[in-house]
Amino acid sequence: MAHWANDDALINDLEALPDRLEAAWALDWSPAAPVLERANNLFILGRGIGFGAAQEAALKLKETCGLHAEAFSTAEVSHGPMALVKAGFPALVFAQNDETHASVKAVARDLSARGAEVWLASAGETGPGILPSLAAHPVLEPILMVQSFYRLANTVSLARGHHPDRPPHLNKVTETL
Repeated sequence: MAHWANDDALINDLEALPDRLEAAWALDWSPAAPVLERANNLFILGRGIGFGAAQEAALKLKETCGLHAEAFSTAEVSHGPMALVKAGFPALVFAQNDETHASVKAVARDLSARGAEVWLASAGETGPGILPSLAAHPVLEPILMVQSFYRLANTVSLARGHHPDRPPHLNKVTETL
């Protein structure tokens, strides 16, 4: 895709991706761990290409932590699921720097205004509730965020008494009969 589109920025970032993945793994998302360790339910949100990252993160929390995590696009979460949000409700939000960024941050602000405990992954931002993320081509930022998330999921899994490499009831091979 990058070559077909003559997207030099994407080509360069793809070439640097292995090193960037290593750097993303080293980022510290542990401030969000206590919230996830005590959670029963949470939203994981993204939009556009970031929605895939949200789906992956929700699946991993279910598999490795026994935690009910639901992924939603920020475009749809306000149309019903927002009714579940009360004070202390946890939310993990992936906001890559593309045309969806402003609307994703607006949903994160709305969640915070309702009292949710929001953790926002957004490259180049710092502050309370911000998870460090690496800037890259917008197509690659969610991949880097998921890499950082995996380390957090491992920490949460162990803290909740699970073994992240041996999730219960998970078969590595699916047999179709």
